[in-house]
Amino acid sequence: MGQDSSPPTGPDFTQGIPLAGIADDGVLAGHVGDEAALLVARDGDLFAVAATCTHYGGPLAEGLVVGETIRCPWHHACFNLRTGRPHAPALNDLKRWRVEVRDGRAFAREELPEHRAPELAAPALPASIVVVGGGAAGNAAIETLRREGYQGPITLISADAALPCDRPNLSKDYLAGSAPPEWIPLRSADFYVDRRIDVRLRTRVTVIDPARKSLTLDDGSQLEYGALLLATGASPVRLAIPGTDQPHVHVLRTLADADALIARLDTAKRCVIVGASFIGLEAAASLSTRGIEVHVVAPDKRPMERVLGAAIGDAVKALHEAHGVIFHLETTLTAIHPDRVTLSTGADLAADLVVTGIGVRPDIALAEAAGLATDRGVLVDACFETSAPGIFAAGDIARWPDARSGDNIRVEHWAVAERQGTAAARNMLGRRERFAAIPFFWSQHYDVVINYVGHAERWDRIEIDGDPAAHDCTVTYWRQDTRLAVATIGRDRASLDAEAAFESALSA
Repeated sequence: MGQDSSPPTGPDFTQGIPLAGIADDGVLAGHVGDEAALLVARDGDLFAVAATCTHYGGPLAEGLVVGETIRCPWHHACFNLRTGRPHAPALNDLKRWRVEVRDGRAFAREELPEHRAPELAAPALPASIVVVGGGAAGNAAIETLRREGYQGPITLISADAALPCDRPNLSKDYLAGSAPPEWIPLRSADFYVDRRIDVRLRTRVTVIDPARKSLTLDDGSQLEYGALLLATGASPVRLAIPGTDQPHVHVLRTLADADALIARLDTAKRCVIVGASFIGLEAAASLSTRGIEVHVVAPDKRPMERVLGAAIGDAVKALHEAHGVIFHLETTLTAIHPDRVTLSTGADLAADLVVTGIGVRPDIALAEAAGLATDRGVLVDACFETSAPGIFAAGDIARWPDARSGDNIRVEHWAVAERQGTAAARNMLGRRERFAAIPFFWSQHYDVVINYVGHAERWDRIEIDGDPAAHDCTVTYWRQDTRLAVATIGRDRASLDAEAAFESALSA
């Protein structure tokens, strides 16, 4: 996705680069043969790596080097320069080449093999691991287990009909029609087979027995586990008004939801989006791009104000209006009819398609029934272990102790869920590593992307540098003297700098 096919420019590292031309702790763009590459100097070492992110093909030369990592400016994927190992949202290693220094020149020619962890000693490990949930956290966990060298049985149980997919894309390029279906699965079926991961789709767990370490599935069968990860995610909130069961009313959460919505677009002319949330407005942008007349109905005074504040909310509203989207704010729906909706004002809006995006609720019923501690989510410690030993939780359901604020927080964002799945997997293998990753998400509206690092459920002060209306700004959210979060538009590097600063403050 997004790969640049233009010929590489800059010096050819196979021919050698004078060491004097490589700045201390600098990044030099060039190529190895016909492949774009970067030569990175860090603390006396030289690393040659591919120039594009393995997530969506972002330009790493415009990113940030922190320690022995290089970070993508687009979606904050991160790669270890020494091993190539990825950090969410990237899944694939970054290509590396061996660097040789001879006669005052640095050469990069030989591609290095993918880094592989040694097999882990079996006696100290769970005899088997079961992951419940095929979303971001679940998929990241099973990949991490194998990447870390775990050789025991792994089972992934998913209620979805499809393999784990790139869910953020469903409301963006996929719905807009610019991302083909083959981009959407995170991995092929063969990927899981090759790694001996038993993937069971269209399957639900009905009972967890922590004492016996067993699960009951919806077909009545039972499955034992040595360690268990709950990554059941969240389900869309449904409208409680007449007419929501009609075939032209949709939610957007799974690939099946997206495909069902797309199937109606050939005949749809006017869509009502219910809710001015991230999903709702991303869907509005995608449908508007397809030439559908879009109306947004929401009780809010302005879109996204609760999360991003008034200035960005106004900028987002103006952006959508410039693309023809019509807002009906401080208004709700009271009924949905086959060809229209009724607003709380009493007015009707014509609609042959309705998409509801009014939030999600964490799927914690299974955890509650098993007696796990919950509080608007499944309570976990800093290593993602629940109140039941051997049972972990990650992703949208997990409420964990935030290293920065000390509060127990729950975050519903893709990259956060992936990073938690990775952390939980490592801790199921006995690492006991406290989770301290800085929350990050992005939201795309047409060609405008909002990046957000940190976490601010509430704030008492907002500082704005730049102009949100011009799609060029850094917005900082404060509570007293504590910087909680930073949102940027058109300033990808500033977003990376903010993330690195939050990390540095934690380690200080």
